[in-house]
Amino acid sequence: MVPPRNVVKIAVQMRDAIPQLIQLDQAKPLAAVLKEVCDAWSLPHSERYALQFADGHRRYITENNRTEIKNGSILCLSTAPDLEAERLLRGLQSESCEGRREALQHLVLLAPDMTFTREVISRDGLQRLGSIIEDGDDLGEVLALALRAFLELMEHGVVSWETLSIPFVRKVVCYVNMNLMDASVQPLALGLLESVTLSSPALGQLVKSEVPLDRLLVHLQVMNQQLQTKAMALLTALLQGASAAERKHMLDYLWQRNLRQFIYKNIIHSAVPLGDEMAHHLYVLQALTLGLLEPRMRTPLDPYSQEQREQLQALRQAAFEPEGESLGTGLSADRRRSLCAREFRKLGFSVSDPYPAPCPCLKPGLLLFQRAGPFLSCLSPFPQNSNPAQDLERVPPGLLALDNMLYFSRHAPSAYSRFVLENSSREDKHECPFARSSIQLTVLLCELLHVGEPCSETAQDFSPMFFGQDQSFHELFCVSIQLLNKTWKEMRATQEDFDKVTQVVREQLARTLALKPSSLELFRTKVNALTYGEVLRLRQTERLHQEGTLAPPILELREKLKPELMGLIRQQRLLRLCEGTLFRKISSRRRQDKLWFCCLSPNHKVLQYGDVEEGVGPPAPESLPEQLPVADIRALLTGKDCPHVREKGSGKQNKDVCELAFSVSYDHGEEEAYLNFVAPSKREFHLWTDGLSALLGSPMGSEQTRLDLEQLLTMETKLRLLELENVPIPEQPPPVPPPPTNFNFCYDCSITEP
Repeated sequence: MVPPRNVVKIAVQMRDAIPQLIQLDQAKPLAAVLKEVCDAWSLPHSERYALQFADGHRRYITENNRTEIKNGSILCLSTAPDLEAERLLRGLQSESCEGRREALQHLVLLAPDMTFTREVISRDGLQRLGSIIEDGDDLGEVLALALRAFLELMEHGVVSWETLSIPFVRKVVCYVNMNLMDASVQPLALGLLESVTLSSPALGQLVKSEVPLDRLLVHLQVMNQQLQTKAMALLTALLQGASAAERKHMLDYLWQRNLRQFIYKNIIHSAVPLGDEMAHHLYVLQALTLGLLEPRMRTPLDPYSQEQREQLQALRQAAFEPEGESLGTGLSADRRRSLCAREFRKLGFSVSDPYPAPCPCLKPGLLLFQRAGPFLSCLSPFPQNSNPAQDLERVPPGLLALDNMLYFSRHAPSAYSRFVLENSSREDKHECPFARSSIQLTVLLCELLHVGEPCSETAQDFSPMFFGQDQSFHELFCVSIQLLNKTWKEMRATQEDFDKVTQVVREQLARTLALKPSSLELFRTKVNALTYGEVLRLRQTERLHQEGTLAPPILELREKLKPELMGLIRQQRLLRLCEGTLFRKISSRRRQDKLWFCCLSPNHKVLQYGDVEEGVGPPAPESLPEQLPVADIRALLTGKDCPHVREKGSGKQNKDVCELAFSVSYDHGEEEAYLNFVAPSKREFHLWTDGLSALLGSPMGSEQTRLDLEQLLTMETKLRLLELENVPIPEQPPPVPPPPTNFNFCYDCSITEP
């Protein structure tokens, strides 16, 4: 008989007693269940007992979580949570250190349970633990257990961190700042201060003022992974609670103290594997450091700022003016302004503005005249529609794009000049605009690195190379802008392809960043190896994987289908030859209007051909005067191997003819003769060369055959797998069981059953 759905079969155990196997009715009150269990063991006062899960954290079972009990669960009978909390809190007041230590150990074990936590807090358990921590009579195991129990109880959120007293927090700070301290105490003290800092702004300021950054650096340099992790946690918590200006000041100080180099060498590349918690804190540190770029990213360029005009001018000079020379040397003012505007356009700046803003190279004395209106715009160094400042008024990336361009021009001057001058010498439609590319690339990098986005509470996606390089964002830009130029050339792009190029570069950067290269040089090597052709190949492979066409069983099925489908393609090609095609004759006077028709006989033994008139439909095969037996054909020639192509030379028109030309050589008496063709289209060329190859018993290797075969394979595979839709196909076939140890078994068919 099947038991009711709300009845589960479980075991209940108790120390020094025989376990009970019972059927627990979930509809019955928990107090009644406890009464039955206690009665079975002859235990009075069932209200003094409770049920706990025997495994894990030994959580108490209540009416709220009793649905977690499943068939086969093992429970244990223990003291009720209120009585257990009362007993342990009395133990904390024991005069003996051993009694307090034992009580704290049990408290730490039961603290993760919410039911027990409520009972402890309701009996002022946190205050009693706080007294042990503040007194600091024992700086060893007892203090560590008290801190751990306090943290576990507070993690439930029953009591707010803001209720902690200032003397209590200062006492915990003292444990962090002490030089000689038990190794188990300081990680717990750091963890407690981290929670205080994240939960209470007021107490967080106290922690920030009491715990110097140098002290945290000392903890980070101790070869204790737990202590390093908790020190990093408090450091990131302090940074998150600081204002933007304070955060910048703190990070600048930490970088000056070589924190980045220490993290890179002694934490990321440590012999001990990096823990998940440390990975999260490194992600937060990276995000906060990159967040310092957000103000520049959100600030548009001010066309009337003298400093920013000089920076734009420095960009132009670095690309076009040799060191020590000036644009105005030996030139009139109008000529100088015109040349300046043209050079900014070569840099890739292009906007439209009927009232030009001040030019970067405009002297302060001319500013008043330029602001006077369009009728004085001739005094501007730029003609209308040539103001570079407006390209950088877009936010994002704002001034961050200008910072990147300046960094590239100053720290990689040869690469910068090569980029600009190389594209200046190309045709207008093929040049890669440096400024436009830099602006878009800065936006792209900000998106990939999540600049300005709030930190995730669980993410661990930090980049090791960020800690291996000063000015990592600008250095990454320098590599990426050269990659963009390289990809632009590989794609043979024009101005209309700008968005396509940036999409490919985005994919190249995203794929390489996902590999988490450990250094900038390794990133450079990997991203340059990911060419445009490789990106296309990866896209195709991923598409096939998504369709499931690259699973080993599917590949095996496709191989089995190929011979049949190749036979189908061969049949189609021969039928196309039987239908015939009109070809144009090519003479020494180039293309003529004369046409001739060729087809294959229905029995596939003879090629029939002859001249036809313009405007007349295909003739009947039997009316064609010429015949060529297939048995006499020696070989099929294509392209430059054809005799009628060799006779034409190498003109541009003959190159087009070469791509469509094919010939068949055949025996004409004792001599070799040729029947020459020029197909009307590339498709006809593929169909005829495939058909003739099939007649000669050669493989059909045209591009059209490959496409047709792939299409037929895809369709046939999908048809065969219709019944397996949404059924996962294993990568490997199921293992074949080993043969039996002997084959001494048989069935005698002559014996008839009664």
